[in-house]
Amino acid sequence: MDPAVQDYIDAIAPEHRDAAVVLSYQMPTYKVGSRRLYVGTWKHGVSLYGWQQGRDAGFTDRHPDLRTSKGTIQLRPDDAAGIPDTELRDLVRAALAA
Repeated sequence: MDPAVQDYIDAIAPEHRDAAVVLSYQMPTYKVGSRRLYVGTWKHGVSLYGWQQGRDAGFTDRHPDLRTSKGTIQLRPDDAAGIPDTELRDLVRAALAA
């Protein structure tokens, strides 16, 4: 992991950290208990992987135009620019909820 990213994460007070950030399969991975959310980059954007079906807080239903498959969403920069941070945050929270 990039040292600047790790420094940023380390500076977050423990009471405000809901997920651990680790590397898994050479990708940044958010981990809470047995739940995982993988973040992969590719030439034209990022992909989010790994949550169980139905644990996306309705995200894929609200964005049917995004390229998705079971437990995966591909986000191109133009797509991501039109999605509020709160929706992405809700997706992450739902994917990692116990």
